[in-house]
Amino acid sequence: MTEATILVDASTDRVVVTLNRPDVRNAIDQRMVDDLHDICGVLESDPRVLLVQGSGGTFAAGADIGQLRERGRDDALRGINSGLFDRIRRLPMPTIALIEGYALGGGAELAYACDFRLGTPTTKIGNPEPGLGILAAAGATWRLAELVGEPVAKEILLAGRILDAAEAHALRLLNEVVEIVEDGDLLAAGHRWADRITASAPLAVRLTKALFHAPREAHPLIDDVAQAVLFETTEKRDRMSAFLDRRKKKP
Repeated sequence: MTEATILVDASTDRVVVTLNRPDVRNAIDQRMVDDLHDICGVLESDPRVLLVQGSGGTFAAGADIGQLRERGRDDALRGINSGLFDRIRRLPMPTIALIEGYALGGGAELAYACDFRLGTPTTKIGNPEPGLGILAAAGATWRLAELVGEPVAKEILLAGRILDAAEAHALRLLNEVVEIVEDGDLLAAGHRWADRITASAPLAVRLTKALFHAPREAHPLIDDVAQAVLFETTEKRDRMSAFLDRRKKKP
């Protein structure tokens, strides 16, 4: 039997996905794309925080070059990776990329599609696709400029710049750089971020994420409609009552 391309650890409020092709530095092949689509389907029907990490000390060193070499025009127009990463971007609850080692090419674009990115001192992020005769077509050409600004995005996309952890953190492409003392420290940091997210009302988080990515012309109407939905929830009343009770108890 072929080993699974991803490993899944699911709980009530989050799902941890581990990219599991360490022998090829977790290169993203068609099977992994299909498996990640399956996870997206699960999280669309049962929204939970998603944490994505790599195995073997690497997040993902890119798409599978052997498969890319054989793809033609029609494969490109199918949007194999871009469709997946856009689906990940649109997941109802926040997503967290845990980037140890390299996140290059498609691996970087997977990380860009997540809401938060945590790294380690070994993290390296970039898009060297033009060196292989192609371009970063799975979100980097537009998403990266939104994340780090046009000048740096052009350095990465056009001049092959690879960001180290300190540079990526200074640009806020990494939300945190985790010093690794023992195995599992990066995942533990990811769980702390997930804990902060899940401490809030899930529906409020979901709607806030949806509004954040909505077109500018949709505001402020959709904000008012979303707030109207939340105003009618039991959780809103319970949380506000608890807040007022705590305030009354303060000396």
